[in-house]
Amino acid sequence: MTRRIVCVGSIVQDEVYRMERLPMAGIKMDAYAIEDRFGGPAATAAVAISWLGGTVSFWGRVGRDGAGEACLAALDAAGVEQSGVAIIDGARTRRAVVMVDRSGERCIVTYRHGLPDDASYLPDDALDGVSVMLGDSRWPLGTIAALQRAGAKGIPTVVDVDGGDRALMRTLVATADHVIFSSEGLKDFAGDGRADDQLRNLTARAGQVLAVTRGSAGSLWRIGSEIVEVPAFKVVVADTTGCGDVFHGAYAFGIADGMTPLAAARFASATAALKAQSGRGWLGMPDRAAVDAMLAR
Repeated sequence: MTRRIVCVGSIVQDEVYRMERLPMAGIKMDAYAIEDRFGGPAATAAVAISWLGGTVSFWGRVGRDGAGEACLAALDAAGVEQSGVAIIDGARTRRAVVMVDRSGERCIVTYRHGLPDDASYLPDDALDGVSVMLGDSRWPLGTIAALQRAGAKGIPTVVDVDGGDRALMRTLVATADHVIFSSEGLKDFAGDGRADDQLRNLTARAGQVLAVTRGSAGSLWRIGSEIVEVPAFKVVVADTTGCGDVFHGAYAFGIADGMTPLAAARFASATAALKAQSGRGWLGMPDRAAVDAMLAR
């Protein structure tokens, strides 16, 4: 693949604590390891695409601070082009505390304030040679504007909907060609209920793909009027942090590579499973050969 994928949204500096079990309220616990890592839905998706062999750019915002410098250095090390990142004076790069237990389950606390939300920080990019635009719901105004720009040029668009302001989510969902909710994002958007019923009852335009990821339970896809389940691959989990973001990046890679939505979903499921098995943050991403080998098995 030589054409470019653009990922728009959030990047975060993570402080990861590895613990025997996740904490409960009112107690003190010891961690047996601590690591500095990086996350954010769109940024992690971009790194996954790069590891798979894709050409990828990240558009986002960081503060002019040490965390921002570290985030950009990590993107550079992963081979992600970052000329579309705005470095903002007086702003604070997003940070998160991540707690991971022995089974690989995690709890994340993110400080999402300190960066301006408006779309004026998007780069002036003509999108020449772009095959897919992927956005997240953590910078909704920027993602909406970027997806609209891509859609006007006939570029396929993918959005990762993981909660947020409901009115902005409605615009995101209406704008994108491929809408992939997290379980929490679908609940925020559609309320309580069975995931298959929620997908079936959503308003969709002709040709629009709607889906929800459910971790180890796999993903559900609404293709036309049909609901299709794509099972998760079974692996020994080291860490689930970022696996949903990896799924979205691998799905966008698959669409850019000419796969059908369901083939791209299966490709993404294998990629996310290998990431869960590896852990290790951005250093634990699988390459294309590893994913193809899992699919072949």
